Amino acid sequence: MRMAAGMTTEYAAGLLGVPRTNVPNMESGRSGISPERVRTLASNYGCVDQALVEALAAMAAERDKGWWESYRGQLPVSFLDISEMEWHARRLWIAVSVHLPGLLQTEDHARAVFEAVIPPLPAADVDVRVAHRMDRQQVLDRPEPPGLDVIVHEAALRMEFGGSEVARRQLEHLLRMSEREAVTVRVIPFKAGGFPGAGQSVVYVEAVVPQLDTVELDSTHGPEFIDSEMQLRKYRAQLDAAQSVALAAEPSRDFIRTLADDL
Repeated sequence: MRMAAGMTTEYAAGLLGVPRTNVPNMESGRSGISPERVRTLASNYGCVDQALVEALAAMAAERDKGWWESYRGQLPVSFLDISEMEWHARRLWIAVSVHLPGLLQTEDHARAVFEAVIPPLPAADVDVRVAHRMDRQQVLDRPEPPGLDVIVHEAALRMEFGGSEVARRQLEHLLRMSEREAVTVRVIPFKAGGFPGAGQSVVYVEAVVPQLDTVELDSTHGPEFIDSEMQLRKYRAQLDAAQSVALAAEPSRDFIRTLADDL
C-alpha cells in the first residue's frame, strides 16, 4: 500500500513517530502493529478500500495464540503458517495430482507419507508431523468451517501409501468427508487427458478480502506462498481449467467408491 502510494519508509516512520527501521519490520510481520496505526497509515496512503483496511486492522488486533503455537520449535515455521492460513480461510480450493490434501488424510496415510521422505525422518519427528496434520483437520469440525473444494487426479487416488489396506481406508475416509456440506471432491480420471497444472499441487486460499488471498505450492523443500495479483489470477484460471475436466461431485464419489471396492 505504501509503495503503491509512492511513499518512503521515512514518511511512514514520521507518521507513527518511530525509527525508520521499524517500518519494514511492521510491513513484513516481524513486529506487531496496532489497529490504530494500520488505519493511520492506510488513510495517509490514500487507501479507500475500507474492507481491506478493516481486514488488516482485525489481523493486527489478534492477540490470541492459535493451537498451532504448541508446535513452535518442533516443526518448521512453514508448517505453522499453513495451519494459520487454513484457520483464517473463507474457502480452500485445492488441486492435487499425487498426494491427497492433508486436511483429508487418515492418520495411517499421513504416517506413510512422512515415512517416505528423503532423508528419513527420526521416528519422533514423524510422530510430531502426523499429530500436527491430524490437528489441522479440526478446522473442518468448526461450527462454520471454511468451504473445501478439492480437485483430485486419479493418480493420487491410486497411490497406495502404506499398502492396500491403508489405501482402502483412506478412500473410504475421503468418501465420508466428501458427503459433508462444506466439502466437495471432484475427480479427474486418467481418460480426461492433460490439463493446465497437471504436475502441480495447488492450494488457493480465499481470505476475508481478495487482496489477502494466498496460493500455497508444495515442494520437496517445503511450501511456497504466493500472493501477487498476477500470480493469483494465473492460479485461479488454472484451477478453473482443472475443474472443467473433472467429474461432478456425485460421479466422483462413485469413482472413488469403485477404486476402494477394488482394493
